[in-house]
Amino acid sequence: MAECHSTETPIDTHAKLLAHDGTKLQDSSEYWSLAEALQYLTLTRPNLAYAVQQVCLFMHDPCEPHMVLNKRILCYVKGTLSSGLHIGTGLVQSLTAYSYTDWAGCPDSRRSTSSFCIYLSDNLVSWSSKCQTTVSRSSAERTNPVHHQRMKHIEIDIHFVREKVALGEVRVLHVPSSHQFADIMTKGLPSPLFTEFRSSP
Repeated sequence: MAECHSTETPIDTHAKLLAHDGTKLQDSSEYWSLAEALQYLTLTRPNLAYAVQQVCLFMHDPCEPHMVLNKRILCYVKGTLSSGLHIGTGLVQSLTAYSYTDWAGCPDSRRSTSSFCIYLSDNLVSWSSKCQTTVSRSSAERTNPVHHQRMKHIEIDIHFVREKVALGEVRVLHVPSSHQFADIMTKGLPSPLFTEFRSSP
């Protein structure tokens, strides 16, 4: 891979990979090794979070197309060695969070991928890209939670946020796709948009 050509994005915009897609790898050790190494990179390269999360979904039984994605991420990393988190100094004036969920996005399990990124002023301080552990029947099913002991913590969180919104301490706004930074951790984006999000403060 030392002589590979770099790519503009770590993952393309096509449909997500399937669990049983193509020929199974005879030896999965190289796949596991690459995936584990790439996981460490996400500590300072949040723009890799979604692509690496997709690679990790197939650790148990990787196929050739999954290995192709692993290698594509390496090609992207080779062309962006100088990229990383930049933490600025100055007054902390705001706390802004972006979140997004690709409802039922996994073609195998129909589980959703949830992502968020949190900025303290212009500094990205927390982020995540994660496949949900259960299937959501609706993207808005938590607006009227069932009164059940196991749902109690979710209901408490909802009421806490509603109270803060009512008091004007928290604002919940619609964010158009062109400004939804969490998209970079939820799906493959076109090169211009991916590059713009990656370089945004």
